[in-house]
Amino acid sequence: MKTYTLEREQIIPLSIEETFAFFSDAFNLERITPAFLNFRILTPAPIKMEAGTLIEYKLSLFGVPFKWRTLIEQWAPNQMFVDRQIRGPYALWHHTHTFIRIDQERTLMRDVVKYRIPFGPLGVLSHRLFVERMLKMIFDYRAKSTADLLGGRQGFVKSVAGRLIGATAAGD
Repeated sequence: MKTYTLEREQIIPLSIEETFAFFSDAFNLERITPAFLNFRILTPAPIKMEAGTLIEYKLSLFGVPFKWRTLIEQWAPNQMFVDRQIRGPYALWHHTHTFIRIDQERTLMRDVVKYRIPFGPLGVLSHRLFVERMLKMIFDYRAKSTADLLGGRQGFVKSVAGRLIGATAAGD
């Protein structure tokens, strides 16, 4: 089963504390997720974010509803947090959110998502035909929504070793 990586960076024109506060509020994910996914958080508010927190979502794709549950695996305020899917459509979804202070009024936010698609060769095919493009579209939307809400520049795909990383495969 292949492991894919999606990497994004975005400069947010807010302090690291303000930026982290926005992204650590699970309900802001509803605000930056494309409407066509019908994304809703099922976990009652308030959600106390810390290592061990479970968050339940529902969403739909092409009219097919499904639930998604994530575990906050790591939590370091104003530095990073990691969420891992424990129930949902992926064989693996491991999302690291990192926050780096550029200066007092700017923060670099970095997303690194490691994911695997189930169903063997059919999963590989679905990634090529659909999943990779859909994830790029969703993360592009998130970057634009974040920029609109927080005044930041739109996200861009990180250049690593002279090549653009959108979703790359690492064979297992």
